[in-house]
Amino acid sequence: MAPTPVHFFSHGSTMMLGEESESADYWKACGDEALANGIKGVIMMGAHWDCTGDRIEVATNPSPGKSPVGFVHPSKYVNYKLVPDLESGERCISMLKDGGFNVGANPKFEWIHDTYLILIRMFPGGCPPTTIVSMNARFDPHFHMRVGSTLRPLRHEGYLFIGTGGAVHNLYRNVWAPMLKYRDNFAQETAPEGWALEFRQSVEDCMTQNRGPALRRAITRLMKHPQYRDAHATDDHFMSACFVAGVAGDWEDEQEEKGRLGAETWELTNMVSEVCMQSMMPGADLFASATHSSLLDHGEMAKQLLRLLLKRLQNEHCEFLYKHS
Repeated sequence: MAPTPVHFFSHGSTMMLGEESESADYWKACGDEALANGIKGVIMMGAHWDCTGDRIEVATNPSPGKSPVGFVHPSKYVNYKLVPDLESGERCISMLKDGGFNVGANPKFEWIHDTYLILIRMFPGGCPPTTIVSMNARFDPHFHMRVGSTLRPLRHEGYLFIGTGGAVHNLYRNVWAPMLKYRDNFAQETAPEGWALEFRQSVEDCMTQNRGPALRRAITRLMKHPQYRDAHATDDHFMSACFVAGVAGDWEDEQEEKGRLGAETWELTNMVSEVCMQSMMPGADLFASATHSSLLDHGEMAKQLLRLLLKRLQNEHCEFLYKHS
Protein backbone atom coordinates (compact mmCIF):
# COMPACT_ATOMS: atom_id res chain seq x y z
CA MET A 1 0.00 0.00 0.00
CA ALA A 2 1.04 3.63 -0.44
CA PRO A 3 2.89 5.12 2.54
CA THR A 4 0.86 6.99 5.12
CA PRO A 5 1.50 10.66 5.96
CA VAL A 6 4.06 11.69 8.55
CA HIS A 7 3.28 14.59 10.85
CA PHE A 8 5.44 16.91 12.90
CA PHE A 9 3.27 18.72 15.44
CA SER A 10 4.56 21.46 17.74
CA HIS A 11 2.31 20.70 20.69
CA GLY A 12 2.99 24.03 22.40
CA SER A 13 2.09 24.56 26.05
CA THR A 14 -0.41 22.54 28.05
CA MET A 15 -2.98 25.28 27.39
CA MET A 16 -3.26 24.08 23.78
CA LEU A 17 -5.44 21.31 25.20
CA GLY A 18 -7.72 23.74 26.99
CA GLU A 19 -8.09 26.52 24.39
CA GLU A 20 -9.37 26.43 20.82
CA SER A 21 -6.98 27.41 18.04
CA GLU A 22 -6.17 27.04 14.35
CA SER A 23 -3.73 24.26 15.21
CA ALA A 24 -6.36 22.39 17.24
CA ASP A 25 -8.77 22.55 14.31
CA TYR A 26 -6.12 21.19 11.97
CA TRP A 27 -5.19 18.37 14.36
CA LYS A 28 -8.85 17.33 14.36
CA ALA A 29 -9.00 17.49 10.56
CA CYS A 30 -5.89 15.31 10.27
CA GLY A 31 -7.38 12.79 12.67
CA ASP A 32 -10.68 12.67 10.77
CA GLU A 33 -8.89 12.03 7.50
CA ALA A 34 -6.66 9.37 9.05
CA LEU A 35 -9.69 7.49 10.37
CA ALA A 36 -11.49 7.84 7.04
CA ASN A 37 -8.53 6.15 5.37
CA GLY A 38 -8.44 3.30 7.88
CA ILE A 39 -5.11 3.73 9.62
CA LYS A 40 -3.92 0.65 11.48
CA GLY A 41 -2.49 2.58 14.40
CA VAL A 42 -0.37 5.52 15.50
CA ILE A 43 3.36 5.52 16.30
CA MET A 44 4.62 8.58 18.16
CA MET A 45 7.76 10.14 19.57
CA GLY A 46 7.18 12.97 22.02
CA ALA A 47 9.39 15.45 23.84
CA HIS A 48 9.03 14.56 27.53
CA TRP A 49 10.35 10.99 27.80
CA ASP A 50 13.99 10.06 27.32
CA CYS A 51 16.34 7.30 28.42
CA THR A 52 19.94 7.58 29.61
CA GLY A 53 23.04 5.96 28.18
CA ASP A 54 22.45 4.72 24.65
CA ARG A 55 19.05 3.21 25.47
CA ILE A 56 15.59 3.87 24.08
CA GLU A 57 12.33 2.33 25.25
CA VAL A 58 8.88 1.59 23.91
CA ALA A 59 5.84 2.07 26.14
CA THR A 60 4.10 -1.24 26.94
CA ASN A 61 2.00 -0.31 29.96
CA PRO A 62 -1.34 -2.07 29.26
CA SER A 63 -3.29 0.49 31.28
CA PRO A 64 -1.33 3.76 31.33
CA GLY A 65 -2.31 6.73 33.43
CA LYS A 66 -1.90 10.37 32.46
CA SER A 67 0.39 12.94 34.01
CA PRO A 68 -1.56 16.01 35.24
CA VAL A 69 -1.86 19.01 32.93
CA GLY A 70 -1.29 22.50 34.32
CA PHE A 71 -3.75 25.35 33.57
CA VAL A 72 -6.26 22.91 32.01
CA HIS A 73 -9.48 21.74 33.66
CA PRO A 74 -9.33 17.97 34.33
CA SER A 75 -12.58 17.44 32.43
CA LYS A 76 -10.63 18.06 29.23
CA TYR A 77 -8.58 14.88 29.59
CA VAL A 78 -9.17 12.67 32.64
CA ASN A 79 -11.94 10.56 31.06
CA TYR A 80 -10.19 10.06 27.73
CA LYS A 81 -9.29 6.37 27.50
CA LEU A 82 -5.81 5.68 26.18
CA VAL A 83 -5.34 2.62 23.97
CA PRO A 84 -1.75 1.33 23.96
CA ASP A 85 -0.91 -0.92 21.03
CA LEU A 86 1.10 -3.62 22.78
CA GLU A 87 1.46 -5.87 19.74
CA SER A 88 2.80 -3.07 17.56
CA GLY A 89 5.01 -1.93 20.43
CA GLU A 90 6.70 -5.34 20.54
CA ARG A 91 7.12 -5.22 16.80
CA CYS A 92 8.80 -1.81 17.04
CA ILE A 93 11.14 -3.20 19.68
CA SER A 94 12.05 -6.10 17.40
CA MET A 95 12.70 -3.83 14.42
CA LEU A 96 14.83 -1.46 16.48
CA LYS A 97 16.84 -4.34 17.93
CA ASP A 98 17.46 -5.64 14.42
CA GLY A 99 18.58 -2.10 13.55
CA GLY A 100 21.29 -2.22 16.23
CA PHE A 101 19.59 -0.14 18.94
CA ASN A 102 19.75 -0.83 22.65
CA VAL A 103 15.99 -0.92 23.12
CA GLY A 104 13.55 -2.45 25.57
CA ALA A 105 9.99 -2.33 26.81
CA ASN A 106 8.78 -0.07 29.61
CA PRO A 107 5.66 -1.65 31.16
CA LYS A 108 5.26 1.11 33.77
CA PHE A 109 5.38 4.27 31.65
CA GLU A 110 2.57 6.76 32.29
CA TRP A 111 1.67 8.88 29.28
CA ILE A 112 2.48 12.61 29.25
CA HIS A 113 0.64 15.55 27.73
CA ASP A 114 3.00 15.87 24.76
CA THR A 115 1.41 12.75 23.29
CA TYR A 116 -2.09 12.47 24.71
CA LEU A 117 -2.79 16.18 24.12
CA ILE A 118 -2.35 15.50 20.39
CA LEU A 119 -4.39 12.28 20.51
CA ILE A 120 -7.32 13.99 22.26
CA ARG A 121 -7.29 16.80 19.71
CA MET A 122 -6.95 14.47 16.70
CA PHE A 123 -9.28 11.71 17.85
CA PRO A 124 -11.83 13.14 20.32
CA GLY A 125 -14.16 10.22 19.65
CA GLY A 126 -11.67 7.64 20.89
CA CYS A 127 -7.94 6.92 20.94
CA PRO A 128 -6.67 4.65 18.14
CA PRO A 129 -4.13 1.92 19.00
CA THR A 130 -0.98 3.91 19.78
CA THR A 131 2.69 3.12 20.30
CA ILE A 132 5.03 5.61 21.99
CA VAL A 133 8.79 5.48 21.44
CA SER A 134 11.10 7.33 23.83
CA MET A 135 13.93 9.70 22.99
CA ASN A 136 17.51 9.15 24.06
CA ALA A 137 18.89 11.70 26.55
CA ARG A 138 22.06 12.31 24.57
CA PHE A 139 19.82 14.15 22.06
CA ASP A 140 21.88 13.19 19.02
CA PRO A 141 19.88 14.33 15.96
CA HIS A 142 21.29 11.59 13.72
CA PHE A 143 20.49 8.91 16.30
CA HIS A 144 16.83 9.96 16.40
CA MET A 145 16.73 10.25 12.64
CA ARG A 146 17.91 6.62 12.43
CA VAL A 147 15.19 5.54 14.86
CA GLY A 148 12.63 6.96 12.45
CA SER A 149 14.39 5.45 9.44
CA THR A 150 14.35 2.01 11.06
CA LEU A 151 10.60 2.12 11.69
CA ARG A 152 9.78 3.71 8.33
CA PRO A 153 8.64 0.44 6.63
CA LEU A 154 5.55 0.47 8.86
CA ARG A 155 4.24 3.41 6.81
CA HIS A 156 3.47 0.87 4.08
CA GLU A 157 1.29 -1.09 6.51
CA GLY A 158 -1.05 1.73 7.45
CA TYR A 159 0.62 3.17 10.56
CA LEU A 160 0.44 6.94 11.03
CA PHE A 161 3.70 8.44 12.33
CA ILE A 162 3.65 11.57 14.50
CA GLY A 163 6.49 13.52 16.03
CA THR A 164 5.26 15.90 18.72
CA GLY A 165 7.75 18.49 19.94
CA GLY A 166 8.33 22.12 19.11
CA ALA A 167 9.46 24.29 16.21
CA VAL A 168 10.25 27.12 18.64
CA HIS A 169 10.12 25.97 22.26
CA ASN A 170 12.16 27.87 24.83
CA LEU A 171 10.28 28.22 28.11
CA TYR A 172 12.92 30.64 29.40
CA ARG A 173 12.24 33.12 26.59
CA ASN A 174 8.42 33.00 26.71
CA VAL A 175 6.37 35.93 27.99
CA TRP A 176 4.34 34.46 30.85
CA ALA A 177 2.71 37.58 32.35
CA PRO A 178 -0.56 37.55 30.31
CA MET A 179 -0.99 33.86 31.06
CA LEU A 180 -0.42 34.28 34.78
CA LYS A 181 -2.56 37.42 35.03
CA TYR A 182 -5.43 36.59 32.68
CA ARG A 183 -5.09 32.90 31.78
CA ASP A 184 -4.58 34.00 28.17
CA ASN A 185 -1.79 32.06 26.49
CA PHE A 186 -2.52 33.67 23.10
CA ALA A 187 -2.14 37.29 24.26
CA GLN A 188 0.67 39.20 22.52
CA GLU A 189 1.49 42.59 23.98
CA THR A 190 4.46 42.65 21.60
CA ALA A 191 5.37 40.83 18.41
CA PRO A 192 7.42 37.61 18.61
CA GLU A 193 11.12 38.34 18.86
CA GLY A 194 13.37 38.22 15.83
CA TRP A 195 15.21 35.03 16.79
CA ALA A 196 11.87 33.18 17.11
CA LEU A 197 10.62 34.37 13.74
CA GLU A 198 13.90 33.54 12.04
CA PHE A 199 14.13 29.98 13.36
CA ARG A 200 10.45 29.32 12.77
CA GLN A 201 10.91 30.31 9.12
CA SER A 202 13.92 28.03 8.81
CA VAL A 203 11.93 25.08 10.14
CA GLU A 204 9.19 25.71 7.59
CA ASP A 205 11.71 26.09 4.77
CA CYS A 206 13.41 22.81 5.66
CA MET A 207 10.11 20.94 5.91
CA THR A 208 8.56 22.35 2.74
CA GLN A 209 11.55 22.61 0.40
CA ASN A 210 13.20 19.21 0.88
CA ARG A 211 12.33 15.61 0.16
CA GLY A 212 14.10 12.30 0.68
CA PRO A 213 17.60 12.33 2.19
CA ALA A 214 17.77 16.10 1.66
CA LEU A 215 15.03 16.42 4.28
CA ARG A 216 17.10 14.43 6.77
CA ARG A 217 20.15 16.59 6.16
CA ALA A 218 18.17 19.82 6.40
CA ILE A 219 16.42 18.98 9.68
CA THR A 220 19.47 17.59 11.51
CA ARG A 221 21.54 20.56 10.31
CA LEU A 222 19.10 22.98 11.96
CA MET A 223 20.81 22.27 15.29
CA LYS A 224 23.73 24.31 13.90
CA HIS A 225 21.46 27.25 13.05
CA PRO A 226 22.66 30.56 14.62
CA GLN A 227 19.28 30.96 16.38
CA TYR A 228 18.85 27.32 17.40
CA ARG A 229 19.86 27.79 21.03
CA ASP A 230 17.57 30.79 21.34
CA ALA A 231 14.71 28.74 19.94
CA HIS A 232 15.55 25.63 21.98
CA ALA A 233 17.14 26.11 25.38
CA THR A 234 17.10 22.31 25.65
CA ASP A 235 17.17 19.80 22.82
CA ASP A 236 14.28 17.57 23.87
CA HIS A 237 11.55 19.28 21.83
CA PHE A 238 13.54 19.07 18.60
CA MET A 239 14.31 15.34 18.59
CA SER A 240 10.88 14.36 17.28
CA ALA A 241 11.52 16.54 14.22
CA CYS A 242 14.64 14.45 13.55
CA PHE A 243 12.58 11.29 14.10
CA VAL A 244 10.04 12.51 11.54
CA ALA A 245 12.83 13.30 9.07
CA GLY A 246 13.99 9.71 9.39
CA VAL A 247 10.51 8.33 8.78
CA ALA A 248 9.86 10.58 5.76
CA GLY A 249 13.36 10.96 4.33
CA ASP A 250 14.14 7.81 2.40
CA TRP A 251 15.19 7.83 -1.26
CA GLU A 252 11.73 6.51 -2.08
CA ASP A 253 10.25 9.63 -0.51
CA GLU A 254 11.83 11.81 -3.17
CA GLN A 255 8.88 10.81 -5.35
CA GLU A 256 6.36 12.11 -2.82
CA GLU A 257 5.15 15.65 -2.37
CA LYS A 258 7.16 18.12 -0.38
CA GLY A 259 5.95 18.86 3.10
CA ARG A 260 3.47 21.60 3.88
CA LEU A 261 2.66 23.89 6.77
CA GLY A 262 -0.92 23.10 7.72
CA ALA A 263 -1.49 25.51 10.62
CA GLU A 264 0.36 27.86 12.93
CA THR A 265 -0.45 29.23 16.39
CA TRP A 266 1.73 31.57 18.45
CA GLU A 267 1.36 31.57 22.22
CA LEU A 268 3.23 33.12 25.14
CA THR A 269 4.60 35.58 22.53
CA ASN A 270 7.68 33.57 21.57
CA MET A 271 6.45 29.96 21.26
CA VAL A 272 4.92 28.69 18.04
CA SER A 273 2.81 25.61 17.50
CA GLU A 274 3.46 24.61 13.90
CA VAL A 275 1.72 21.74 12.16
CA CYS A 276 3.82 20.32 9.34
CA MET A 277 3.34 17.14 7.37
CA GLN A 278 5.19 15.06 4.82
CA SER A 279 3.49 12.96 2.12
CA MET A 280 -0.28 12.60 1.89
CA MET A 281 -2.95 10.03 2.52
CA PRO A 282 -4.06 8.33 -0.70
CA GLY A 283 -7.15 10.10 -2.01
CA ALA A 284 -7.15 12.67 0.76
CA ASP A 285 -7.56 16.15 -0.68
CA LEU A 286 -7.03 17.60 2.80
CA PHE A 287 -3.35 16.75 2.59
CA ALA A 288 -2.76 17.98 -0.96
CA SER A 289 0.44 20.00 -1.12
CA ALA A 290 0.16 23.70 -1.86
CA THR A 291 3.29 23.43 -4.00
CA HIS A 292 2.30 20.47 -6.17
CA SER A 293 2.22 22.41 -9.44
CA SER A 294 1.02 19.48 -11.56
CA LEU A 295 -2.32 19.59 -9.72
CA LEU A 296 -2.81 23.35 -9.91
CA ASP A 297 -3.87 25.66 -12.71
CA HIS A 298 -1.93 28.88 -13.24
CA GLY A 299 -4.49 30.99 -11.38
CA GLU A 300 -4.32 28.77 -8.33
CA MET A 301 -0.52 28.74 -8.46
CA ALA A 302 -0.54 32.54 -8.42
CA LYS A 303 -2.78 32.51 -5.35
CA GLN A 304 -0.48 30.08 -3.56
CA LEU A 305 2.61 32.12 -4.36
CA LEU A 306 0.88 35.30 -3.20
CA ARG A 307 -0.04 33.68 0.11
CA LEU A 308 3.55 32.55 0.63
CA LEU A 309 4.83 36.05 -0.18
CA LEU A 310 2.36 37.68 2.22
CA LYS A 311 3.38 35.29 4.99
CA ARG A 312 7.05 36.17 4.51
CA LEU A 313 6.25 39.91 4.46
CA GLN A 314 4.20 39.52 7.63
CA ASN A 315 7.14 37.87 9.39
CA GLU A 316 9.50 40.62 8.25
CA HIS A 317 7.01 43.28 9.40
CA CYS A 318 6.78 41.69 12.87
CA GLU A 319 10.56 41.65 13.14
CA PHE A 320 10.71 45.32 12.04
CA LEU A 321 8.17 46.29 14.72
CA TYR A 322 10.16 44.45 17.34
CA LYS A 323 13.44 46.12 16.40
CA HIS A 324 11.92 49.61 16.35
CA SER A 325 9.61 49.39 19.35
